[in-house]
Amino acid sequence: MRVWHTVTAADLAKEPRTVASMFDTVAPHYDLADAIMTAGLVRWWRRRMARLVAPRPGERILDLAAGTGTSSLDLAKSGAQVVACDFSEGMLRQGGRRLGHWRDRVSLVGGDAACLPFADDTFDKVTISFGLRNVQDVPGALAEMRRVTKPGGALIVCEFSRPVWRPFRAVYRWYLTSIMPAVAKLVATNSPAYRYLAESIWAWADQHELERQLELAGWREAKHTNVMGGIVALHAATAP
Repeated sequence: MRVWHTVTAADLAKEPRTVASMFDTVAPHYDLADAIMTAGLVRWWRRRMARLVAPRPGERILDLAAGTGTSSLDLAKSGAQVVACDFSEGMLRQGGRRLGHWRDRVSLVGGDAACLPFADDTFDKVTISFGLRNVQDVPGALAEMRRVTKPGGALIVCEFSRPVWRPFRAVYRWYLTSIMPAVAKLVATNSPAYRYLAESIWAWADQHELERQLELAGWREAKHTNVMGGIVALHAATAP
């Protein structure tokens, strides 16, 4: 019998095994709950990310925090070879059931973003969608992403961020702390997990702080684009 450890904003040490176990428990219904709690916007956000990645036939792309492979499939449809990497075996198993005829374009690999199981200069592009804030060692993960990216290659980060219009921030925080957990109780099998996710969004770095971290990790030309007023931000950087 699995013993559930509730992770809260007060204890965002994000021990990898604990967070991976949390995602294992929500994997079967994760995509449905995600769609409901974002009113379907998560698909639009991922499409925006895919357009920014601009995958091309023959490119090798690493999709980190790939979860059930939704973003990986979008990238593979361009003809790119995609490695979907996640530290939750449950999410990867769920993703494996949906690959179908895309199995020759998408590989599923278990791995921690802070200690990637790939050689230097392996990928043309690296992406991570809504997963960087769940990493225990963000500077180490950004450095690892740079290590496995070919010189001149790109990193694209799609992550929840901070609304730029101050009056809206209070409304957004109320949604995260009150509405999102209440909806999770109705649609999710593990509502404490979604309470953690809501708290992790609010505790996460804002757009400019993440740009600073990218530059400190050795990435160049770091920039961001706000989506929906900064609820989500798309970050892009180049490997030197």
